[in-house]
Amino acid sequence: MFAFAYPATFRRDENGRPVVSFPDFPACHTDGKDIREATGEAIDCLGSVLASRIAARDTIPIPSPLKRGQRLVPAPLWIAGKLALYLAMKERGISNSALARQLGVRETVVRRMLDPGHETKAEKLQAALEILGKRIVMAVDDAA
Repeated sequence: MFAFAYPATFRRDENGRPVVSFPDFPACHTDGKDIREATGEAIDCLGSVLASRIAARDTIPIPSPLKRGQRLVPAPLWIAGKLALYLAMKERGISNSALARQLGVRETVVRRMLDPGHETKAEKLQAALEILGKRIVMAVDDAA
């Protein structure tokens, strides 16, 4: 099982504003006027870096272990299903065309399913993941 949450370091800058960085994504940084805003910005920032990696067909690292002083930041829901599909396709070594044939759709449908800028219905993502031997499991956790 792959949890779509990454460790983040929250620290204060010289002005006391919280700054967030992600060890698994060294170029991914954000901040906020307070912890609540910084956390929301961190979720958005993580979603953006994941979306850009999917669009570029880059490697998505497995979240590193949580260390003392770090917090887990979840991937936003708008990218989680696409991320699951992207990783499952990579794991299986299956192309867009091969998955499209198994789904009985055109390759462009699969391409759109992986496109972070295109809205995809959860049912389509679930059907594609099922073909790949995966399923989405929803969990709700207490806020930090």
